[in-house]
Amino acid sequence: MTVSYQRHGDIGIIEIDNPPVNALSHTVRSGLIDALDEGIADPQTQALVLLASGRTFIAGADIREFGKPSQAPILPEVITALEASPKPLIAVLHGTALGGGLEVALGCHYRVALEGTRVGLPEVKLGLLPGAGGTQRLPRLAGVSLALDIITSGRFLDADEALAAGIINALSTAQTPLDAGLAAAQDAVAGRIQPRVTGELPAPAPDADAIAATRARLEREAPELFSPFRIVEAVEACTTSASLQEGLDRERALFMACMESPQRAGLIHLFFAARSPHQVPDIENAEPFKRLALIGKHPLFEKLQAAAPRAGLELAGAPNADTELCILAPDATADGCPSSAVRLTLEHLGQGESDTGLSLVLAESGAFHELVNHGVDGLAQQRVALTLKALRLNVVASRQKSLLGTLSAAAQGDAEKAQTALEAASLGIVERGECYRESDIDLLAVEALNYPRHLGGPHRQATLAKES
Repeated sequence: MTVSYQRHGDIGIIEIDNPPVNALSHTVRSGLIDALDEGIADPQTQALVLLASGRTFIAGADIREFGKPSQAPILPEVITALEASPKPLIAVLHGTALGGGLEVALGCHYRVALEGTRVGLPEVKLGLLPGAGGTQRLPRLAGVSLALDIITSGRFLDADEALAAGIINALSTAQTPLDAGLAAAQDAVAGRIQPRVTGELPAPAPDADAIAATRARLEREAPELFSPFRIVEAVEACTTSASLQEGLDRERALFMACMESPQRAGLIHLFFAARSPHQVPDIENAEPFKRLALIGKHPLFEKLQAAAPRAGLELAGAPNADTELCILAPDATADGCPSSAVRLTLEHLGQGESDTGLSLVLAESGAFHELVNHGVDGLAQQRVALTLKALRLNVVASRQKSLLGTLSAAAQGDAEKAQTALEAASLGIVERGECYRESDIDLLAVEALNYPRHLGGPHRQATLAKES
């Protein structure tokens, strides 16, 4: 069962168990309704606790349902039911409570967080807004200005900031969510704490200055984006609506407008592109290299040296007979690297192609570098990719020629024509078979070359243009 109900004395426990991140799948949503009904009907239960097993609370929506028709109960209906519970309902947060996960918590009557918890509403990064009450309940707790900041940025708050903002009610030093929840529920039953229904709190007063300041900032920073401005409208509706339900209805209408926006499709495309770009197709059961050597000097080496102990990797300053992977600075030679070891050369964008089997093309900006295979077997490339991932480097795996090099060369010159040039170059890359996945082109162009994120990448745009 993804959601279960059991009683501890006079406290009912609703527990979500949907690994790895307790995403709000249809079975979780349905299970929450069923478990809530069971807890409310249990005559021996005086208070309810909602918690999650594993390493985190609810980390958001189930990505497997992205792009598919919604199945009842939809999340707003679940949260309405939680908020309407006649028994005190306490949410225990740990790990992360993000997106719909935080909205679920806001629908409960009291929120306690374990140390290290982070919360946020990052839907804006997918071209959306919180569509299950986040724009209506968060301002009631944190105020208009902070709610606008949190939701339009999509940033995460640590537990201390969330407590100071009124988003959570208490921090717990308990070792488990169950211990924290039982303690808070017993306090509620004894009257030592006073749970309250967020939706019944008075709406914050209109804040024209905060609304105007946020709109002005968005016009400066991201005038082309759709969802941030709809977020402002939704939060403003919280302050002007005659009731919570009126505000929720306005939020839902704005959410559906975002769902229908082409920007949402582009941002979702990039979301999936960033999930496993280090994977080499058809390679399974690969393991990272364990014994590495750095040859030469490079600023990146300091980062690798700091990450190696945490990753359980041996990273030496010079190769020896046991070295499995030699990482070479751009101007270094492979002297001393055993013939059995894989060789990886660092390259700066634009310096030219390496003559070694693998090169790591370093992007000047963004979160991803490129691991190019110039002729080694796929298993070796995959093992290197996994090694770099263990060392906290995000990479896109490619083959034959550097995608970044091709794209960067195409984008040189007239800035106004760069976007069109990138789109044309992306088609050539695919025709020549230089990428493992077409989405890898889009990811690198957006992350490293400033192609507009909301368009989803040059190859996506070029493909849409060909289809139209």
